[in-house]
This record gives sequence, C-alpha cells and structure tokens, in this order.
Amino acid sequence: MSDPLSRFYKWEHETPGTVLFHQPLPGLVKTFTYAQAGQEMRKIAAALLSLNLPRRSRVAILSKNCAHWMMADLAIWMAGHISVPLYPTLSAHGIRQILDHSESKVIFVGKLDDYNSQRDALPADIQKISFDEYGIREGWLWSELIASQKPLKTNTTFDRYEMATIKYTSGTTGIPKGVMISMHAIDYALSHAFPILKTGQSDRFFSYLPLSHIAERMLVEFGTIYNGATVYFSESLDKFAANLAHAQPTVFLAVPRIWARFKEKILEKIPQKKLNTLLSIPLVISILKRTIVKNLGLSKCNWAITGASPISVELLEWYKKLGITICEVYGMTENLAWATSNIEHMKFGTIGKPWTNVQLRLTGEGEIQTKSDATMIGYYKSTDLTNEVFTPDGFLKSGDIGQLDSEGFITITGRIKDQFKTDKGKYIAPLPIELKLSVNTDIEQVCVVGMGVPQPMALVVLSPTGKSKSKEAIIESLTKIIESVNKETEAYERLQAAVIMSGDWTIENGLLTPSLKVKRNEVEKIHLPKYPKWYGVGRKVVWEAE
Repeated sequence: MSDPLSRFYKWEHETPGTVLFHQPLPGLVKTFTYAQAGQEMRKIAAALLSLNLPRRSRVAILSKNCAHWMMADLAIWMAGHISVPLYPTLSAHGIRQILDHSESKVIFVGKLDDYNSQRDALPADIQKISFDEYGIREGWLWSELIASQKPLKTNTTFDRYEMATIKYTSGTTGIPKGVMISMHAIDYALSHAFPILKTGQSDRFFSYLPLSHIAERMLVEFGTIYNGATVYFSESLDKFAANLAHAQPTVFLAVPRIWARFKEKILEKIPQKKLNTLLSIPLVISILKRTIVKNLGLSKCNWAITGASPISVELLEWYKKLGITICEVYGMTENLAWATSNIEHMKFGTIGKPWTNVQLRLTGEGEIQTKSDATMIGYYKSTDLTNEVFTPDGFLKSGDIGQLDSEGFITITGRIKDQFKTDKGKYIAPLPIELKLSVNTDIEQVCVVGMGVPQPMALVVLSPTGKSKSKEAIIESLTKIIESVNKETEAYERLQAAVIMSGDWTIENGLLTPSLKVKRNEVEKIHLPKYPKWYGVGRKVVWEAE
C-alpha cells in the first residue's frame, strides 16, 4: 500500500537514519531522522491509546506548520483515530464550530501566533496536548509524554475504505463542510501522482502553506513521506526568505499571490526596465537567471507548482523568462486536489488536462465534473449536502465553469455562483476580468462586482508597491490597466471604475479564506450598498473613503 502510514513504516524500517524533518527554532535547526520521528510518534500514539477513547475518535490539530504537526497527524492514525486539522488562523468561533461538529475528544495545540484569542474556543472537556517546543504549555506536554511513554510496538493499519481524516473546507461561502477522506483515496492519488513526477528519496520539500489545506498536505506532507524524502519548515514570516534559500527545495508549491509577491520583491531590486535590458545581453542572461533563482531559493527546484486559485498567463510567462516553469494543478478538497494539471501536458492559461486516471466532463452549462478513486466519501454528518454535490452517476460537481479547447486543455472561465447580473440584465463572469487586472503589480487583491449598477467595477486592495506610490501615480496606473482590459472585453463587461479599498482583506477580518481566496459574499455584504455612489462619481479611479 502507498498510504502515508504504510509508507512511513517502510522508511522507518528501511532508512531509519535518513533525515525526515529540518525544524528551525530560535538559534538552531533541529533535525529528526525517520527513526527518531517514529519513536516520538509511537510514544504519542501510546499516550492517545491510554485515554481509552472509542475506536476512530476524532483528534484535532491546531498549529502552524512544524515537524510536530506532521508527527501528531501520523500518531493519531497510529492510535487508530481520525485526524481533524484546523487552520491555525481560525477565529475562536470558527474553531469551536469545527470542534463541536466533529466531536473531537483531543486537540493538539502548538505553534500559534495568537493562542490567547483562540483558547476560549476549546471545550472544557477536551484533552489538550501541547507542542511545548513552541511556547504553549497546556494540558499534556509533548516533551513530557516523550520522556514518560513507552513507544507503541505494533504497526497499526486502517481499513483502506474507512474514514481516516476530516478536512474542513476553508469556505468562500457559508459554514465549513467536513470532507471525509479515506486512506484508499489518499493512497490512490499518491500512487498515481509521484511516479509521474519521478520524485524519490533525494527530493527536498518545503512546508509553509497551511498543512490544513489539502494541496499542502497531499503534496508536501504526504509527498515527503511517500518518497522517503526530507521536508524543511519555515520558522516565521520574517525568516521565510532565509529558510527557503537554505532549503533550496526540489519541489515547491505556492499560491498565485505568493508568486506575485516574489516577483514584486525581485523587481524592487531590479526594476523591470533594467531586467529587460539585462536579459537581452547574451553574456549576462545565464548568470543573472542563476543568481535570481538561487537567491529566491529555487536553484534546485525541479517542480514549481501553483494551485488554489487561478494564475495569470503574464505571471507564468514572466517566470518562464527567468527559467522557472510553473505548473498549474487544479482540484478541490473533495477530490484531494486531484483533477487536472499542466505537469504531463503544458499550456499556459489553462489548468491542463485530466490526470490519466481521472474522468472529467463538462455539463451543458460548462460545469467541470470529475470522478476518480481519489474522491471523498462524503460530507461528515450531512447526507443532504453530499447528495447535492454528487451526480446520480457518481461525478463530483466542482461549481467551476470551464471550456475545452481543440487540444483537450481546460480553461476555467468562472464559478457558477460568482456570476452576477448588472442592472442592464447582463450576466458577468468576474474571474477572467480579475485575472486580466491582476497583471498590474500595484494590485494585491481584486474583486469585480456590479449588482445594481449598469457596468461592473473592480474593488481593489493595493499591493505594498501600490501603497508606496502617490495618488496621481495610482490613478495613472489603474486607468491604464482598466483601458487595456476594456479593449479585450465585451461592451457589457467593460469596467466603469476601480475602487481603492481603505483597508486590506485578510484572513483575520474574514474577507480572505485561509488559502488566500477572496470571500466574495463577505466583500459584497459590506460594500454592495455603496456601488451606486461609487458608480456615480464618474472617474476611472475612486477611493472608498471619498
């Protein structure tokens, strides 16, 4: 079998001295070999078994990425229980919602930025185990359990079709849903993906996106263990660049917003005009590319991957000129992010083609639907929602609208629920317009809206680069991009204005999901009443506070 637990047992036995984790801590880097990690996991599993919980109890994990997160995940399985990962940035309300719904009996708490505001969400009767290495000391301490427990001797296995983990969706709309995932689904995706990537024990992964996100967990956590490889962690946001440069991973995953931020940082040091000039000098090109890519931390990267939200062709082409080919993958939590990719077949501007073992079809209205063994069991405690998301013949509805070209590549053109109608009665698909606008480096986030007004508008959060510019420079920059976009769109889709938001959209204020997607419904709730006023200003660039 190729599920993470079976694969870990394999490497623990065959390559016990190989380093599994590189965990940076203040002033040092702590490493764990497969044997050392295995001992700690087995002791934690023994501690969980000592609680005499009912079989397949739910055990939650609330922490930022670290070696102990991954060890806790496998220890939960070694004890025969079901892991329930939570986003570390969730509010107290969001945490309590999931703990109550999942009926979690135990929670691991660890590397957190604001545990004081989250602590009250934990039910009084839940057992806590703290990753005290990172400063939290509540309930049982990991270090004390490691010192006092005897390691579990047996290799626990799961019935492959039973639920092994519940992954709660980050939710751009509504209450998070508990996606029930079996070992078989995980095994199926891993055993088909990594032979295509041709990865192995010499590969290095870098973990920093939330491990509670399906793409990070499948590619980085489970990918590391499947391959018997090594994973490096980021210590903190301010150490991120140094940690990545040190790790020089061979496989690297980033969401589009992070790729855009990397570009912005590069252009702060070498402005685009100068970069263009240097890249036109034959003797300079190769040295310049190597230097930039090494400083970025990607000099050894064989697979640069993006996902979670659409990425612009312009950004992909920009990186291509530096020698970095970014492969886009597409999927959703409900199919373990296992649907299509540009890995086997590449075409910028598309989400590639279905993996060879995935059935994919488009409905009459263009909805992408998929079917494979990597699909979820269903939504936890919600037969109705499960029935709604599956077709009678077992295909999973994505909610995404796509188009298939003559070569078999698929392009996402929007989401069924994101479309809105202007007061001219015309339906607008915002995604293609947003992608065109995102080319502008002054724009950090954008949400195209227009209910109740004749033409759409773009709500814009400025990037750090944009915020550093004068008002006049921003007006010029955004007017230019709007005019450019309007030349490429139908008359009814042309933007009336860009509205500069006064504040950022963040995970903390509920306007971004933990995977950095804009919560359109929440943004609209706040700003919908103001659309007519902004529309009536009559300028291409308007400030929210005006």
